[in-house]
Amino acid sequence: MVKATGRAGKHGGNLPPLHLHVPEPPYRPGDAVDYSHLVIPPAGAQPRPDESCAASETHPLCLDLIRVLDEDHCAVGPWDPRLDPETLRRLLRMMALTRAFDERMFRGQRQGKTSFYMKCTGEEAISVAAAFAHADGDMVFPSYRQQGILIARNYPLVDMINQIYSNRADRLKGRQLPIMYSARDYGFFTISGNLATQYPQAVGWAMASAIKGDIRIASGWVGEGSSSEGDFHAALTFAAVYNAPVVLNVVNNQYAISSHSGFAGAERTTFAARAIGYGIAGLRVDGNDALAVFAATQWAANRARSGLGPTLIEHFTFRAEAHSTSDDPSAYRSSHEREEWPLGDPVARLERHLIALGEWSAEQHEAMDQEVDAEVRSATKEAEKNGILGQGLHHPFHTMFEDVYEELPWHLEEQAEQAIRERRIRWPQWGEGRDE
Repeated sequence: MVKATGRAGKHGGNLPPLHLHVPEPPYRPGDAVDYSHLVIPPAGAQPRPDESCAASETHPLCLDLIRVLDEDHCAVGPWDPRLDPETLRRLLRMMALTRAFDERMFRGQRQGKTSFYMKCTGEEAISVAAAFAHADGDMVFPSYRQQGILIARNYPLVDMINQIYSNRADRLKGRQLPIMYSARDYGFFTISGNLATQYPQAVGWAMASAIKGDIRIASGWVGEGSSSEGDFHAALTFAAVYNAPVVLNVVNNQYAISSHSGFAGAERTTFAARAIGYGIAGLRVDGNDALAVFAATQWAANRARSGLGPTLIEHFTFRAEAHSTSDDPSAYRSSHEREEWPLGDPVARLERHLIALGEWSAEQHEAMDQEVDAEVRSATKEAEKNGILGQGLHHPFHTMFEDVYEELPWHLEEQAEQAIRERRIRWPQWGEGRDE
């Protein structure tokens, strides 16, 4: 038994003073990068438990890494989803379209057409392959880097760009930060800027679906940094207790906005291992392998739809570019990290797989890239007709008073009319038609 002292800050006997551990990033700007400490198992070596298995049977996979595409670009092992070539080509095209969309919107932000944008470069497989693995009626609760889900569900690109520009055709009437889409008809729940709130929302929606006896499930996404939020753990508690039909995804891209994954707990164990503590199924998957992401998501979705409860999936990947257009990653990480990342690029890996199958070629890929770029450029020109940042081409001013009450109360109607009159006096150059 250690004898305590009565004076704060003092220690007794031979005990050393306590030391607070502060995680250190593996590399600083300018450092050489060495990923040899990462354990990357061979593709196809991971067992695939039956979807109806006890949750505990998946727990070894929380510490492993499910992979399908090997070094020769072949699909191997029990997790191979055996997708037909046409589906693989559609999957590749949607990933390429997502990347082309990101490039064009990033350029638009730099040109002053919008205030903000977030790219998902290097993470396209996580959203697009997941969208392919879900049923169309399933509700997704995304974070801000899952634009690929909307694109894979064929949401109009013009409407996405209208929202980014917050122009007069923006379905959300300029009430959301650019890229925080909402599309109920496409099963895409409103993106929230408050991190991890979508997790308990996804679990609650899944619980409601179960109560109603529906067949639809829910899925939610957070980054690894957000997994340290209280909402993450509240969601897992409810999901476990009520056996909610939900798939919970953690996108471990190694960095939150400017802090590495160690601050969220990555030094101790994997993020998928949190499933073990909650007694639910868990999988850890190569997030740059579209086939592995599809297979793991399909497994978890089928399990949830069969009434067997939630699954926590960690997608192990790398954020190839800045957190957002407001971020400069060169201030906190080595520029060599992207080029040295051992799991490669998800688009290139799927391209090489199709070529290895004899179902694709470099010429076809180049033609596809030109096609998707033209599609995005065409959508951008169409959206710009509705206005860009600073043009005053936005929703009628009166709409700021709408969508709260079924019928606008008289006093708010008066305030709306007064505000419009005031605005016309102060900014006559914006024109009458834009306020009516």
